[in-house]
Amino acid sequence: MQRSRTGAANRALAMAFGVLLVVGFGAVSAEAQTKAARATDGSFKNPLKERGADPWLMHHDGWYYLAATTGGDVRVRKARRLGGLKTAVDQIVWKEDDPSRNKGVWAPEFHRLDGGDGPRWYLYYTGSDGKEPNHRMYVVESEGDDPMGPYTFKAKLLTDPNDEFYAIDGTVLTMPGGARYFVWCGRPSPVGQGLYISKMANPWTLEGPRVYLKAEGFGCEHVREGPVALRQDGHDRTFLIYSACGADTPDYKLGMLSIEAGADPMEPSSWKQHPKPVFTRNDQAEVYGPGHNSFFRSPDGKEYWIAYHAKSEEERDYSDRSARAQPFTWRPDGTPDFGQPASVDDVIAAPSGEPER
Repeated sequence: MQRSRTGAANRALAMAFGVLLVVGFGAVSAEAQTKAARATDGSFKNPLKERGADPWLMHHDGWYYLAATTGGDVRVRKARRLGGLKTAVDQIVWKEDDPSRNKGVWAPEFHRLDGGDGPRWYLYYTGSDGKEPNHRMYVVESEGDDPMGPYTFKAKLLTDPNDEFYAIDGTVLTMPGGARYFVWCGRPSPVGQGLYISKMANPWTLEGPRVYLKAEGFGCEHVREGPVALRQDGHDRTFLIYSACGADTPDYKLGMLSIEAGADPMEPSSWKQHPKPVFTRNDQAEVYGPGHNSFFRSPDGKEYWIAYHAKSEEERDYSDRSARAQPFTWRPDGTPDFGQPASVDDVIAAPSGEPER
């Protein structure tokens, strides 16, 4: 499908004219001047990585790190500027030799946690022996405090006591006060594959029962996956953003649960369902199936950003998912406002606080 370039051309012209206004007349706010400057220095267009499903994007110690599903290993690319991830080289940080878990390697996530011997990076990923439904959750631990590793195998996470059930897309939820929980997508569930939660004794051990969390599918009744936690600075309410529908469909989307501080995450009634999807397809921009996201902050900590994958075509297919990112804001009621997924023609200003090129 041939995309129209008219909108992109108009946006570029408008952006250039806006900069001229700033320079020539000084009639706009300091904030507008800053945004205009950032749009001309370090701006980028999505995607950040072709074939970048299930992106985990974070900023740490002056670097952006991006990992995505490969199927056979875990690869990370890093860059000083967000737009630099487009051309950064992937490096393999973990490749499993054990045939029971070195196939179907999906959805890597990196969490910096204290396992009792200082901060380490814990890489959680899904793996299997290549047969369905044998996917399970695994974790490896960094030898030092570097997300690029090296890593050593730590454990298979027992998401059920007898290791019987399918488990993918695991994430760490840290509540105010520091209690940690593991949330993942599992089978069987009342909807097919749904969301489960368990307490964490440490970064590699789950304890207690697994508890099912009811979440709406908004017309897609068989899949709830890719959970990830979100909380705004200075606020105690925690959000759990999840993906619904098949990941190969144009209707893949994000839903949202929330829990108040002091409520028990292991009690299903503590979680409140947001009545509508919070991030969906944008047909006008030719963006389909946005989902399986992660969150990160700008280098100066002032902006919140969402990373996600999306499709470029409406046909059912896994191969056209690419990793993308854009900023988001917060509503007066304290809920996140992700807006609409941006077109690949849109010029996106670099995150605030990035080093100059």
